[in-house]
Amino acid sequence: MVDWDDLRVFLAVARAESLSGAGRGLKLDAATVGRRIARLEAALGAQLFVKSPQGYALADAGARLLPHAEQAEQALAGAAEALGAAAGHFSGQLRIGAPDGCANYLLPQVCAALCDAHPGLEIQIVALPRVFNLSKREADMAIAVSPPAAGRLTVQKLTDYRLHLAASRAYLARHAAINSRADLAGHRVIGYIPDMIFDKELDYLGVTGAETVGLASNSVPVQLMALRAGAGLGIVHDFALPFAPELVRILPAEVSLTRAFWLIRHADDRRSDRLGRLAEALGQGIRREVARLEAYLVQEG
Repeated sequence: MVDWDDLRVFLAVARAESLSGAGRGLKLDAATVGRRIARLEAALGAQLFVKSPQGYALADAGARLLPHAEQAEQALAGAAEALGAAAGHFSGQLRIGAPDGCANYLLPQVCAALCDAHPGLEIQIVALPRVFNLSKREADMAIAVSPPAAGRLTVQKLTDYRLHLAASRAYLARHAAINSRADLAGHRVIGYIPDMIFDKELDYLGVTGAETVGLASNSVPVQLMALRAGAGLGIVHDFALPFAPELVRILPAEVSLTRAFWLIRHADDRRSDRLGRLAEALGQGIRREVARLEAYLVQEG
């Protein structure tokens, strides 16, 4: 007889493609994960994985088992959802993947409100400057700056947000006044490392008129701290500016960008009422927080 807990370990290894990666998610050491896989293989009388220098790949038997294990996982999640819905609250774990600008300046407030409203909910925010792989269950849902072009995914636009050129008051005090785009020449630009831009929507260099980035990082908070330190000028999310009172916008009428956040979920999750309701609550929270922070900036201006 197959133990569900062993199937859970099987799914973790299939998604992480390594014992150590699966162990980190399960809070088990790699040796224990290996023993559990060996136990499941013995119970089924089949080899589930093939080990290679790249990690653990599904063998033929493992590939056949995968959809059944996922169905069992969804059935258990559905049972938990039904009990939670009856009680009128969310519970369990929710992992959200997001680009680090959203993860740093929007999600903490939004998720804090969700946790306050639903004490049984455990939220994990994964902030990474790249696209998330939902098919490997790196996250339950992900926020992106452009909709994916392929994959078995459901995509929902959350909200537009605005970005402007900004610099610290100290930096501007040390340099000649910037009254037009022509005055931007010769200033150090802070922005993304060009060959590490993972989405075309993050390529802001052209709008500054600069040809190179003088100080670069793949991290939005690092860029913001460099601006706060007076290292140059750069494009900043309007919703991040309230967290950096040293910064002021430059040529806001001439240098302005609008981008959007998109909520992405695995197509199979459409059957999950819990994830559907959580997605709606998350979307509402992000829209409110973007509006609140951008309104604060207008009031301060």
